[in-house]
Amino acid sequence: MLLVPVFVSLLVQVPGTIALSWWQRVPVAAAATSLTLAAASALLLLAARRLPGPTVAAVAALSGVDLLIAPVGGPPPVALVFAIVGAVVRGARVWALVSVGVAWLGVVVGADFVGVSWHPARIAFATVGLALCFVVGEGVKARIRGAEERRTQLVARRRAAEQEERSRIARELHDVLAHSLSQIAVQSGMGLHLFDREPERAREALGNIRTLSATGLDEVRGVLAFLRGDEIGAPDTAPLTPQPQLAQLPGLVAGRTGLGLSVALDDRLAGDTPPSAVQTTAYRIAQEALTNVVRHSAASHATVTVEHDADDLVLTVADDGAGIPATASERGGLRGMRERAELAGGFLTVDSGTRGTAVVARLPWQGAA
Repeated sequence: MLLVPVFVSLLVQVPGTIALSWWQRVPVAAAATSLTLAAASALLLLAARRLPGPTVAAVAALSGVDLLIAPVGGPPPVALVFAIVGAVVRGARVWALVSVGVAWLGVVVGADFVGVSWHPARIAFATVGLALCFVVGEGVKARIRGAEERRTQLVARRRAAEQEERSRIARELHDVLAHSLSQIAVQSGMGLHLFDREPERAREALGNIRTLSATGLDEVRGVLAFLRGDEIGAPDTAPLTPQPQLAQLPGLVAGRTGLGLSVALDDRLAGDTPPSAVQTTAYRIAQEALTNVVRHSAASHATVTVEHDADDLVLTVADDGAGIPATASERGGLRGMRERAELAGGFLTVDSGTRGTAVVARLPWQGAA
């Protein structure tokens, strides 16, 4: 790109100077001087990228001298045009204004001293042409700036999309793995506790662990297939487990009961259910909230309540545990629950104190708008 202005300037200025010198019968010395100035001004453009200010000053000076010597009415100073536009684009506007202004003033004033007669119309036309060069430079600079801003915005949007995708992957895997592993922890603890006294119940706990691990593996495979974008319905890539619904809450609640924790379900929907996506969101929030109860609360009792309030589905998971410390930062599962509620168009509140914690998710019954 840097060589294009050099080649164009050489192609216009050098052959034009040679042709006019021959046509006007210019002495060889004057013709050689003019030819040297035309070639030098074009070659100086090679430094325009690193030194745009000094380049436009040198090109303006050489072009001004060339206008004062024969041949008269030589080819247009294309190199000066490129130098002005390049200087403005590269942030050397002051250099260009001062250099071109001084050079043009020197040409107009010096024309009388060297015996060159210029028509006022030619002076006006050349002045307008120089002004247009600055206008073009500002326009090119504005377009480049706009392109850079769009590129920056595109990069920012891409990063935001990538971050959102990472959060979604983390949220999905956390929900599945935390649920399965916490249930396995409960069942294994129960099995160890009953191993000597009630071997039959311990064997039942081991069977539950086997079932939970298989189900968890299927859910992980289904989540990975969904995140890869595999086509639903293909026999080899279809999710191995459907998205959970509110009808599965009794099983979830039953699986959390054990080792001193009693979990109850208070279903006030009376058979009325929202769309599938809203049910899945509510189930995942209840799943994560109960996982937190098992792992962190030291509670003895918890209640999961679902009800239809106006245009919202309200899910409440309350326990009588130790509560969340006021200094604790929101992270992990709690942040994931809040993100799920917001993505569904709702919101989540957490009321925690010394007598337990209540997680309340309010989701639009028909889903996000």
